[in-house]
Amino acid sequence: MEFLGSPLRTLRGLLRELRFLHETTGRNYRDSMAYKYIMDHYRKNQVTSEKLCRAQQEFHHQAATYLCLLRSVREHLALHQQYHAKGERSPDEVSRLVGLQLPQQPGGKGWEK
Repeated sequence: MEFLGSPLRTLRGLLRELRFLHETTGRNYRDSMAYKYIMDHYRKNQVTSEKLCRAQQEFHHQAATYLCLLRSVREHLALHQQYHAKGERSPDEVSRLVGLQLPQQPGGKGWEK
């Protein structure tokens, strides 16, 4: 379980991702069914001093997997918006996008468009 981190850290990450998802709609993320489901299961699977709960370990693994999915989808959408569907780009713009600079022609004209 060491590779998953603490359940509290996973919960905080899930809530952060839910906030990111609900920023676009303008609604409060605490009103969503996903928030209620996650909080209900975290409360239900708390380990007390009297028992060892395997369901908590299983739920923690599922929560960490769901967190990875939410994070990956958000980052994919950000990359998609940044690099896709901008139409035809000039060679100068493409080179600046990847962090390069086109060589200057002798005479200082630069790249001909």
